[in-house]
Amino acid sequence: MQGLLSSTLRNMLSIFNTFSWRDAVDILVVAYLIYTVINLLVHTRTGLLIKGAAVLLFAYLLASTLQLRTIKFLIDYLFRYGLVVLVVIFQPELRTVLEKIGRTELGRSLFISRLGSTENDSQKKAIDIITSAAESLSSTNTGALIVFEKETPMTDIIATGTTVDAEISEELIGNIFYKGAPLHDGAVVVRKDRIVAAACLLPVSHNLEISRDMGTRHRAALGISENSDAIVLVVSEENGFISIAQNGIIVRQLDKNRAYQMLTSELCPDNPDAGEQLPWYKRIVNYAKVSKQ
Repeated sequence: MQGLLSSTLRNMLSIFNTFSWRDAVDILVVAYLIYTVINLLVHTRTGLLIKGAAVLLFAYLLASTLQLRTIKFLIDYLFRYGLVVLVVIFQPELRTVLEKIGRTELGRSLFISRLGSTENDSQKKAIDIITSAAESLSSTNTGALIVFEKETPMTDIIATGTTVDAEISEELIGNIFYKGAPLHDGAVVVRKDRIVAAACLLPVSHNLEISRDMGTRHRAALGISENSDAIVLVVSEENGFISIAQNGIIVRQLDKNRAYQMLTSELCPDNPDAGEQLPWYKRIVNYAKVSKQ
């Protein structure tokens, strides 16, 4: 026993003697990647797949230890040929994960679009009009679903609706979402300071942890926010509550001022250097300040 401990200690010392800063960077990067992937998958069907694979792996190790040859053979066969089948079955989830990786700060830094001060002002004016319209719709319990396009193009979503390409006005938004109007059933897509399309179809979230009191509009808002970097404003038809969804998270029961602050902090943050975007850590601080109000 003493010899085993001495041997183990010598091996550990030899590892530390050859340990360099490159090894530390290598370990940190791998740990970060593993954490990111797990965090992305935890609320999807792929997360359940990982749990199932862990159970099968444990069963395989147990079968190997107890020499249960039939069980070991079946699990080994499943791991060997089941991977290709799983890639086909979970192709939508894998695509979603890759899109989310592309929307991280590292991915966005490669293809980031910057707003100048003039564009910032026009988009703030558009947001003010939209939040005023949302307040009016809320007072009459008129449902609304408005998607603000960011870095991820909404081309495929726009193709499902009717092209509008019009300047934003409170009257236009009211007419689009008026009960019984031809375009009221669906989402409006906003690109900067213009309404691009209406009556667009959005993917519905499959998150099993969504509250059951959320209707189709809220699930659609969460769905598009999970599959893109869009930020979505929702007005409930049942209770008139105004909500905002982003990155698979929804904030409910907002008033006009708070909705305006949340939208402007994400879509056109104030920046002393015109044409530059705030660093990620400053945007997080701004969002936290808005959330506390």
